Order: sequence, then structure tokens, then C-alpha cells
Amino acid sequence: MAKASGPQRGRGSRRKPAEPSKLSRLTARLAPFARRLKPAYPRPGRTGLRRWLPSWRQWLGAVALSIGLSGTLLVIAYAATDIPKNLNTYATQQDNVYFWSDGTPMARTGWVRRQDMPLKDIPVDVRSAVLAAENESFYSDPGISAKGLARALVKTVGQGDTQGGSTITQQYVKNVYLTQNRSLTRKFTEAMIALKLDNRMSKDDILEGYLNTSWFGRGTYGLQRASQAYYGKDVSHLDASEGAFLASLLKGAGLYDPTLSKANHKRAEERWSWILDRMVDYGKISAAQRAKYTKFPEPIKQTGSYDTGKQSDYLVELATQYAKKAGHISDRDFDLGGYQIYTTFDRKREAALTDTVTKARKAAKKADPGNAKAAHYGAASIADDGRILAVYGGPDHREQGYNESNATTVPAGSAFLPFVYAAALENGVHKTREGAATPVTPETLYDGNDGVPVSTPEGPYWDRSGKKVAAHNEGNKNYGRITLRTALASNVNTPFMQLGMDAGLDKVRSTAEASGLLSSSIGPQVPGMSLGTATPSAIRMASAYATFDADGKHYEPYSVHRLTRNGSKVRLDMPAPHRAMRAEVARQVTEALSDSFRTGHPGAAPVTAKVAGKRGATLDDKAAWYVGSNDSVSTAVVLYRIDLTKSLEPLPLKGIAGAPVADVPYGIWSGAMSPLR
Repeated sequence: MAKASGPQRGRGSRRKPAEPSKLSRLTARLAPFARRLKPAYPRPGRTGLRRWLPSWRQWLGAVALSIGLSGTLLVIAYAATDIPKNLNTYATQQDNVYFWSDGTPMARTGWVRRQDMPLKDIPVDVRSAVLAAENESFYSDPGISAKGLARALVKTVGQGDTQGGSTITQQYVKNVYLTQNRSLTRKFTEAMIALKLDNRMSKDDILEGYLNTSWFGRGTYGLQRASQAYYGKDVSHLDASEGAFLASLLKGAGLYDPTLSKANHKRAEERWSWILDRMVDYGKISAAQRAKYTKFPEPIKQTGSYDTGKQSDYLVELATQYAKKAGHISDRDFDLGGYQIYTTFDRKREAALTDTVTKARKAAKKADPGNAKAAHYGAASIADDGRILAVYGGPDHREQGYNESNATTVPAGSAFLPFVYAAALENGVHKTREGAATPVTPETLYDGNDGVPVSTPEGPYWDRSGKKVAAHNEGNKNYGRITLRTALASNVNTPFMQLGMDAGLDKVRSTAEASGLLSSSIGPQVPGMSLGTATPSAIRMASAYATFDADGKHYEPYSVHRLTRNGSKVRLDMPAPHRAMRAEVARQVTEALSDSFRTGHPGAAPVTAKVAGKRGATLDDKAAWYVGSNDSVSTAVVLYRIDLTKSLEPLPLKGIAGAPVADVPYGIWSGAMSPLR
């Protein structure tokens, strides 16, 4: 029997059939249901229209599939959506607001009128008014409103408008992360970011951000600036009624500012009342409280921006420089805004100083228009503790561009003599190279004649050209032997040039610097320094004379006493006093300056008034000063001429400063310091 060809297999070598996998078993079980759901058109076993309609099972499957796909897409979209890192420019930029010393607004800088305010500083009733108006479920919702999104979708499809239906979280997202365009894409992105933001930020932080970035009309962003624009006060001082009105503006400031039209007023009043009623329903105020608010809280009429240009720009410039320096703030951070700068400037003193200089300018232009055209006026008033109370920086800052009160342009002339006097009283004098200093008193006699040569212990002082240096008096007058107190009161130059040499020019310089003058303004240490070759600013001269009035203590001048950013205090390096001279010396200088005032202007002040002042002039007639103190305030006024179209060199005054007894700087000084008491 022939053998079978090919491989032989035994019974034990046969393979067992493979068991079906779990997936296969699941597929087999679901196959009948799938076959039922699978549309078969026309449907077998049906007649008429029913042959073409899906069964309920098919409808259910389609709905379930749609929901599943939509949910999956939403999950993917949520995961793929990131909270943008870059905020909108208008959401971060703020303005800086400057205040007078009495706390009233003075000026603002910046393109955006917005100031952040911590949520804790916004009254609860004001917050509740916003929630009642915009989103009463804010603290319980997930950041979005399904009903609102549905309404937005209907409006987008039907009318091309997505207004309405946004939660506060969504509105905040729109304010700080997105644009204001109205599209379904933007609305969807807004919802995704709002959901994610709601999981990452606290509700209080979101509400604070919303209240600080929302548009309220009148050029303002945020509740703080809106409160100032509509009610002239900080948001912390608002009540529920005022808060309800401001909340109504969130629906559209152009439609609800009642000062714009009668229709606006009607809308605003109706919405204001509705919001208060909602607050009762919402449980945030009682019916009894609501009953108190029967009269619509009329906002103030819209005013323009705070006064900038003219004098306030000079004040802003000074305050800005000081705030940056004392607060250690970079230019970049300061430009981002949000600062509240509380200045030392006194509104009434500033008005008085500006008014009196303006009158003097007009009078000069009328009397001598040719010479007055190139005239420059600078002035400053400073308290004994260093506070800058007022300045006159020139005409409109936007036309001139620099500050006359802070300019180191012309010599101090005889207004510098008190520092020579103080240096000698403080340190004594040396007539020889050896030995101790000889004390000096106000009654010490010096030669007051014109043309007296200046001497050193070795003999006459020679200049570089080989000529003897001599001092001269105004009008080349001779006074003979004269006491130092009388010489200062009578504006006699010659004793002080010699006194400066005897006391030591280094001592004169150090006394002037300790009193408040800047070293950079004093110039070469030569005999002429004693007669006022230094070129201090009006601010520095007022500050230095204030040292005499403060019994020898000096405070560096400052223009900002408090600085906050978004309500939080910013540390300032405030000036500390230092002793420039003994109190006795300061009083002796003040007594001589008081004699000077009484001699030059008898009857100008009551006999009980503690007034001290001195006229300052230069022999070349290129500067006229008046500097003096009264009632713990010192004021310096300077007048000079420069034709900036031709040169930076000072020109002769040619009479526009007036006569010595009734000169223009004194007239400005007395007007700014009035009443003298």
C-alpha cells in the first residue's frame, strides 16, 4: 500500500480554534443594534411617508452622537485655550493723578483715565449694585452663562449682534484679553477663557479686575475714575444710590449719562430705580434702606480734564521729578501709571503768586513793550520745613518748556550777602595766617566806602591781570565805617567782600551750601563770590532764606508729601533736617533782614509782624531779586532779561525792574506773601 506523500500530522498536533477577543464579542453583541440604527431608505416594511422618516432609535442615536461630539470638541477647545499673557494696553495703563495740598485734584497725566482701586476700598453696597445690575449669580456661576451664550448665538445668527448674556467674568475677559468686536468666534473664545479663568482666579480678584477696567463714559475706565468724574469724590465715599447709578452706566455710558439729554436722564433714572429694587430682591439691602433712596443722585456736569498747561504743568514737572527720585520709581514704571501724587502745593498761594506775576508782566509790556518782550520772571514760596508751596515757572509751559523757578540763570547779586554775614558770625574771621579766629558780632565795624581794595594777610589781593581787586557799592556811594548789621540792612557791598576774605571763602561756600544753595551754582571761589556771583534758582534762594527763619535748621525742598499706587502706600525718602548754623547766628541774620525790610518798606507790615526780606541787585543791572520770609514761609522772586532768539546771555534790565524802593520783584513778593502779619 503506497504511503501518503507530504507531512504527516498526528491527532495530537491538531490546533484548537482561537477564542474570540473581548472586542469581537462586544462588536457581535452591538451588531444587531447597529443594524437597527443604520438607516435604510426607503425603510422596508413601511409605506408612504413613514418609509422616509428615521425611526426613534435612529433619532436618539443621532442626538447622542451630536452631544458626544460637541462635548468632545468643547473639552478639546477648553484644553487648547490658554489665558493670554499679554493684557490689552488699555487694561493695564493708567493715568497718574496729582492733588493739591488740601487733597483736591490738581492735574493728571497719561492717555488713559483709569485708576485701580483695591476691592476692599470699594463699598460693599456699590459692589452689590454692580452685581444686581450685571450678574447676581456671579459668586456661584462657573464663569459663563449657558442661557446668555444661547441668546448671543441667536442674535449672532439672526442679527449679527452678540450683545447681552455675558457674565462679569466674561466681560472682564473681554476687557483685558480680547477685542470689542462682535463675532461668534470672539464670543466662543471669551467663554473658554472665562471658564479657565474662573478655575484659576478667586471671584474677588475677578470682580476687582472687572470694576477697575470697565468703561464708564466721560473718558474714564474703572469705578475710581468714574466716581471722580460723576461725583467728584473717591469711590470709597459712594453710597448705594450713587453706586446704583454708576452700575447703570455699564449697560452703555452713552445712553445713561443723564447730563447728555432728557432721554438719557429718563433711562438712567429708570435703570437706577430698577437696580435698587434688584438689590432688595437680591438681599443686599433691606426694603427700609431702599425706601431712603427716593431722589435720583444727580451727577455733576461733565468738566474738562484737570488744568494742564500754564502753571500746573510746572507743578506736575516738579512733583514728578521728586516722586520718581524719592520713591525710587523708574521712568517705565511711572509711565505705566496708577500713582496718586499728593503734592505740597498750596492752591491759594499758587493762585496769588501767579496772579501777581501776571499783573507785573502785563504792566511791563504796557509801559515798555520792547524791553519787556525779553523779560523773564521766576518765583517760589517754601515753608520752613521744606514744603514747596507755590512756584511761578513762566508763561504757558507748553510754549516755554522750562521752569523759571528752577533755573540757575542769573547771579544772586546782593541777595547773597546774608550767607557771607552768617559765615562770619558762625566761624569768626582771621586777619593773620596764624592764631585763632576772632569773633564777629553784628556791631563789628567795617569800611563801607566805595572802591576799597580787598586785602589778605599778606597785602592787597591782585587779579590775574595784575590789578588790585576792589569792591563797589550801588551808585558808588561811600558809607564810611559801618556795622555789619547796618551794612546788610542798607545793601552796602564793600564790607562783605572783605568780610568774605576774612572769614574764608571756603567757609562762605560751605555756609551757603548748608543753607540750601547747590554747590554747582556757586561758581569760582574768588573775592567776587561774596557779592553774589552764584546763580541759584528761585526755589533754592527761598529754601536758603527759610533756613534763617527756621533758627538755622535746613530742610531740603520737596514737593510731594505722600505717594500711593492704586491705593497702596509707596515709601518716600523724606528730607531730614540738618543744622546749617547755630540758632543764635540765624536769629542775628534774620534781625538784619528785618531791618532791611523795615528800612526799605516802612509801614508795609504791622509792627508786630515778623517780616524779614532783602532786595538783590547786580552792579551790571542784569538781575533783580527780592527774597524774604514771613509767617514761616519764604519767597524768592527774580527778574531778568534774555532774548532767547539771539543768545543765552542776560541783558541789562533797562528800568523794567522798577526803582529800588518800589521795585517789581518786591511788588510780586508782597503780593504773594499778603497779608503780612
